[in-house]
Formats: sequence, C-alpha cells, structure tokens
Amino acid sequence: MIRIHRIHETDPNFPTTIIQKIKAFLENESVFSEPHRHHHLIQQMKLEAALVTNNSPYAEVRAVVSNKDDVTVPSSTIRSWAIGLAFSVILAFVNQLFDIRQPAIRVMANVAQLLAYPVGKAAENWLPDWGFTLFGIRHSLNPGPFSKKEHMLITIMANVAYNTPYTNYIIWVQYMPQYFNQPYASHVAYQILIALATNFIGFGIAGIIRRFIVYPTYCVWPATLVTIALNAAFHTGVNPAVDGPFNRTWRISRIRFFYLMFGAMFVWFWFPNYIWKGLSRFSWMSWIDPDNLNLNIITGFNNGLGLNPFPTWDWNVLLWDSADPLMVPFFSTLNRFLGVFASFWVVLGFWYGNIYNTSYLPINTNRVYDHFGQLYNISKAVDDRGHFNQVEYQEYSPPFLGAGNIVIYMFFFGVYTSTLTYAVLYHRHEIAMGFKALLNSFRRKTHIVEEHTLDVHNRLMKAYDEAPEWWYFICLLVAIGFGLAAILGWETHTTPGVIFYGLLLCCFFVIPVGIIKAMTGIEVTLNVLAEFIGGSFVEGNALAMNYFKSFGYVTCAHAIGFCNDLKLAHYAKIPPRQTFFAQMVATFVSSCVCIGVLNFQLRQIEGVCTPDARYMLTCPGVNTFFTASVLWGTVGPTRVFGHNGHYTETLIGFPLGVVIVVVFYLLSKKFPKWTWLRQIHPVAIMYGGIVWAPYNMSYVWPSVPIAYLSWIYLKSRYLGLWSKYNFVLSAAWSCGIAIAGILIFFCLQYPEVEFNWWGNTRAEVGCEDEPCTARVLPPGEYFGPRLGEFQ
Repeated sequence: MIRIHRIHETDPNFPTTIIQKIKAFLENESVFSEPHRHHHLIQQMKLEAALVTNNSPYAEVRAVVSNKDDVTVPSSTIRSWAIGLAFSVILAFVNQLFDIRQPAIRVMANVAQLLAYPVGKAAENWLPDWGFTLFGIRHSLNPGPFSKKEHMLITIMANVAYNTPYTNYIIWVQYMPQYFNQPYASHVAYQILIALATNFIGFGIAGIIRRFIVYPTYCVWPATLVTIALNAAFHTGVNPAVDGPFNRTWRISRIRFFYLMFGAMFVWFWFPNYIWKGLSRFSWMSWIDPDNLNLNIITGFNNGLGLNPFPTWDWNVLLWDSADPLMVPFFSTLNRFLGVFASFWVVLGFWYGNIYNTSYLPINTNRVYDHFGQLYNISKAVDDRGHFNQVEYQEYSPPFLGAGNIVIYMFFFGVYTSTLTYAVLYHRHEIAMGFKALLNSFRRKTHIVEEHTLDVHNRLMKAYDEAPEWWYFICLLVAIGFGLAAILGWETHTTPGVIFYGLLLCCFFVIPVGIIKAMTGIEVTLNVLAEFIGGSFVEGNALAMNYFKSFGYVTCAHAIGFCNDLKLAHYAKIPPRQTFFAQMVATFVSSCVCIGVLNFQLRQIEGVCTPDARYMLTCPGVNTFFTASVLWGTVGPTRVFGHNGHYTETLIGFPLGVVIVVVFYLLSKKFPKWTWLRQIHPVAIMYGGIVWAPYNMSYVWPSVPIAYLSWIYLKSRYLGLWSKYNFVLSAAWSCGIAIAGILIFFCLQYPEVEFNWWGNTRAEVGCEDEPCTARVLPPGEYFGPRLGEFQ
C-alpha cells in the first residue's frame, strides 16, 4: 500500500475514494498497534492489494485487457507477417498518394484492423498446413485458428506504416520549382536516408524509454484500449449479461454490438458529410443573421470562435485531434475545455481591443498576413535562393498574425514549460524509477524494479525474452548515421549539428511528453518549439530549420507513436522481440513505398502542387510547410518574437506555464482534502489554449457532456455495461466513419459529383463563407509600424 500510494497519489486516473482509504489506512497508527479493532479496514486493504497485483487498478484497463496469458498462442507466423506487410504497403501507398490532395484522405490503422480479421479467418480456412522446421520451431502457412495475438501483431504493423514520412515535405519544398528549386532532392538515396533517419531514430528512442512510459502501471495509454477492445470483440467468446439503465439487462455480445454500431455510423456519416453538410457544421445561430459581425464572431463554426451549445451532429468533428470522448478520460476532456474557455476571452479581448492590429484581420485564421491585410507574399522577403533579403523585407512588411494564432503561440510556449514543470513536481519518483530500471537492464540477472512487479502485465511478460537495450541503441546510432550521410553527402548547406541539437530537444522532452500522453491521451507536440529554437539557431536558412524540426519534433512524435504500439504489445502479451522486428520491418517497408509514390508524384503528375494540378493534388500541407519554413527559418523568430519584435510580449507564456503548475501543486499540498484538485491537470488546461486557428470551441465542447455520460454517469452506476461496450462503441464508430469516408471520397468526391441544396450551402454564407474583420483599411493605407521603422 505504501508503494501504491507513492505511485498513484497524484494520479488523476486512480480512483479518489481508494487513494483516500489507503491514506487513512497508512496514517492510522492504531491499525498497526491494535489491528483487531480495524479488521474491516485491513480486509479492504488486502482486497485492494489483491486487485492491484492480480489485475489493473484502473477499471478501464480491466474492462478490455485480460490478466491471463497463454504462452502457446502464436503471434509471429507466416500468416500474420504476410497480412501485416500487405496492409502496410496498402496504407502507405494510399496515404502518400492522397496526402497532397485537397481534401486529403487518410486510411487509418483501424481500417486494417477491421479488415484483417476476415482475411485472417479466410487464411485459416483455405490455406493448407504446409511448412518447415527451423531451429526446432515449425513454421506453417496455416498453424491453426487465427489468434488474437496474430491479429494484434498485424494491427501494430499497420499502426507504424500508415503515417507518411514527415521528411517528404522537405523533399517537396526543395525539389519543386515554385519553392526552393533544388534538383538534387530528386535523388532516391537522399530521400531514403532522411526518411529512415527520422523514423528509426524515433524507434530507437522508444525502445530506450519504454521503462519510463510503457511498463509502469500508471501509463494507461487510453488510445490503446480502443484497439484492444476491438480485438477482444473479435476473439472473445465470453458474453456475460450486464445490468443497464431502465432496469434492463444487456445480453448482446460485443461483436454483434460492434457490427450494429458500425452499421449505424456507416449510414449516418453520409448525412453530415455529403447529403446535409450543415449537420456537420451546425452553426445554426449564425444562420439567423449571416451578416451580423458580432453574432458570427462569437458563434461561427467556420470563421468564428464557435460558442454554440449544439454545434455539430458529426462524430468525426469530435475526433479532430484524436480526443475521442469515449476513449480519453473525463478529467482530460474537461481540463482541455477549461483551457479553451479561458483562452476564448483572451482571443476576444485581443480582437476587439485591436491589440497587435488584429482587428484588421480575421479573428481565427492560421494564415500569415502583411500590413495591407493580404496574405503574406514570402517571395517579397527572400532572394532567388530562398534566403532572407533584408532590403526587400524592409520595403515590404513584417508578418502579422490573427488573434487566435497569437494566443496559440502564447499558450504553446506555456505548454512546453508546464510539461517540464509537471514532470518534475508530479512524476520525479517515477522518472527516477525508470532510470534505475534502465541501468539495471544492462546488468545480468537483474529484475524489474519492485514497483513494476506489482503490475500483473509486467509479471506475465517475464515469460518472454526481452528485446535488449543494445538492439535499440544500434538502431539509434545507425539512424543518426543515415541522417549525417544525407546532410553531408548532398549540397544541403546545413551543418550536421542540427541533428544533434534536434535530438537534444527530443531527449529533453520525450519522457515528460510521453507520461502526459500515457495518462491523459493528450500529446504535446514540439513543432512550435522546434521552429522557434531551430529558426533562432540557423536564422536565415529555412532548410536547416526544417532539418532541426525533423530531428527535434518529428523524432519525438515517432518515439511516442512507437511507445503506443509497445503498450499494445504489452497488453496483448506479444513477445517483445517479435514486436521489435515487426515494427522495424513495417517501418522500413512503409518508408520505401512512400518514397516510391513520392517520386511518381514528382515526375509523372503534371502541374502537381499548383492550382491547376490534376485530381486536386494541390498540396495544401506542402504550401503551409513552405510558408512556415520561410517565415520561421528564413525571416526567423527573432524578428517576430525576439527583442523589439512585434509579438515579444507573448513570451509571457513561458513563465505562465511554470506558474500554473506550481500554483496547483502547492494548493494540493496545502489542502490535501480538496479531492477535486486531483482532477485538475494544468498541462491539459494549457493545451486547451492551442485549439484555436482554425479550430474553435465547437470542436471541443460537445465532447464534455458525452465524456461525462460515459466516464462519470455510466461508469459509476453501470460499470459492467460500461466495461463491456464503451470502447467497443468507440472502435465501431471510428471504423464506420473510416469506411464510409473512403467510399464517399472515391465514389462521389473524387469524380466531383456535387449535391447542391440549401442544407449543403447554408453553412457557407456571410461571415461563415468569407472571414469578416472588425476594421477596414482606407484605400492606400496600411497598419503596423511604418516603412523603415522595422528591421
């Protein structure tokens, strides 16, 4: 109980009532001096100890993850590798091909998980039992029933394969003539090297930090539970009856419930996304008076701040940042909304007060503007090589941001310092425990730190050989070598130091970011900090800043993604060495496929990345990446946020992030009986402030009542019902959206079959169609500092 209390004292996922009982038990001296007087309390503690050591302390984990394992069930079979690699190739091909389309289409790993089951069962029924024996182990085309471990290994391979290499954006802006026009970027060897470098650096880091953010019990990883639930629905034959509302007993099986909910969402998704798009952006308040400036600014879905009690009937809107209210704990959803609500008034104050000249610009835009209120023409501030031109810049304009975008940067700065502060104050014991476990892993005949042995899943995984740390270290070193070869082997005009400085940034943040992701489902991304630091470090060199961002931000994001899959394997009891090779091979295959498709796009598609491109391959993401490259790499953050910069005051976000964490930490120590303080997560609150531009409150608020209904009402009153169906429902609706979205795209959007009527056009009228501004410039005038007064 002492160890449990030390680990879970500040854990918002751990039940508050249980932690209070544990504290009362430990602080009651008479329990130990006169145990016969506290027989009931001692029995409660014994039961709690048995629950924590023989299962998970979290109801959401117990609901879908088994506390038993059968080591004879196969996972790495010829069948699972063939299906897994096939889906890796398909997902990589489709996502890379349509990544540059407007609108883009993404096939997620849950589609592969859904389709892998019938494929696996077909292989089980049709393939012959032909095989061979290698090192005493028989490998067969059909080793028997398609197992849940095989299914999960396929899902893990699809999970690492569906993401396209971030470095492909670098290739686009280097090679295309309308960007930097550097022909050497077409070399396949160069493309492969930088892609494999960022991918496998993340893989190596994930393996090294798995003892910090994968093995500990408190690292729940909410996103993995939906995947596990879908897997269990397909492979679990047990169907206990559970009590539900209105005195009803639910006997429907998980798999049947999945199919019913999948079908319902598949049918419904056609309405808000094709038949009646107004249901998706249900800005009914702005429809009352489309030209009313104040009404649209406050309530507008497209170009306003989205203050609307019923803003959408589209479940996909709630999934815009993977914050599924059925998946993410209620405290996380609520804290994020509190941050959105607080920052709402800041955005409003900036715009109506014309602070930083924001009244001349749309309130919630993520674009960059000049002092005429027009989109910033970056070509007027750079020379032919894409390098900063001081003279032309002074004759043109400094860059200006809208109110929502300014607030985003301020809260981004706060998120980074709050993340580090939170990790130090709330999780220093767990981080120290992880370092001890990492050091012990290099010694022979050592065991996981005793706190980890409390977890039944760690004990079950001891039956399998661990993937040694040195495997991951070698992978990390080789990947760094790939990065050095790419930068030094071609005329990148970039110091290889960007790799090591970027990795330093990643290593500094990856454990705190991973802990927060594992506990709350919220991932703090380092893109803004990488642009800020990288742009200052290599000011005037956009390409060098892009490399820094790739090795600083992207490697961290990849490491977190790989850790998510390692937790999946941990829950599913897949041998670590098999997981290692599955992730490595799938990543390599996916990277090669994406590079092949990229070269096809570069060479074979006429007018690609231009407004006249065929198949609408206009590259909106590449355009945004290029703008960010030049703005933060060429112009540099010093001119925007540095001394005497236009937005210097927004740097107050850095100390603000520290203050908010320290204040809540001190309050929890001063008032330990205020149990609601355990549900306050300052990083999640700060994270809510980065929702804006172009998103708004309409994307966040609907999740709050849904999460309350699921995580508070149903979970507390009908735990059996919630445990059986909650995560299955989340998986069913996500899969329904994915399959329906693919069909709508290829059958209707791709051939440009329009369905024009009032329900599809009403949401795009007035200020919801063209963003409105509070002030309009007189002809020939401009706002901001006068020409010659800025540098």
